[in-house]
Amino acid sequence: MDAREPLKRQSVATDAAPAALGPYSQAITAGGFVFCSGTTGIDPRTGLAPEGIEAQTEQALRNLSAVLEAAGASLGDLVKTTIFYADVEDFAKLNQVYARFMPDPPPARSAPANVALPRGLLISIEGIALLPI
Repeated sequence: MDAREPLKRQSVATDAAPAALGPYSQAITAGGFVFCSGTTGIDPRTGLAPEGIEAQTEQALRNLSAVLEAAGASLGDLVKTTIFYADVEDFAKLNQVYARFMPDPPPARSAPANVALPRGLLISIEGIALLPI
C-alpha cells in the first residue's frame, strides 16, 4: 500500500445485534482490524434487556459475536476488549460468564466499573479483533 493512500474504512451492521443507539456504527473495519462499538445486553429481537448482570453479560457477548461475524471475524479473533459495567460488586459474576466465551489465551482487557450506562443497562462490551487472512 502506498503510504499516501488513505486507510479504507467500512461500516459493519447486522440485525443479529441491536442497532446503534446514536450516530455511530456497530463496528468499523480498517487496516485488518474490526473495531466494535460497545455492545449491551439488549436482545435484538425484543429490544429489551434481561434482568441481572449474568444475563446481560451473556447477551452482550452474543451481540458482540454477531457483529464480529458480520465483519468476517469471531470472538476467537479478539485481541482487546473493554468492559464497562455499572456495579463493581458484579465483577465476579460478569467475569464467570465472560470466561466461558473467550478463547485461550483470552484477549487483553480493561474493565472500568461504576459506569452509568444509558437506559439503566448494567454492561457494555467493546472489542477489537484481527480480521482473519
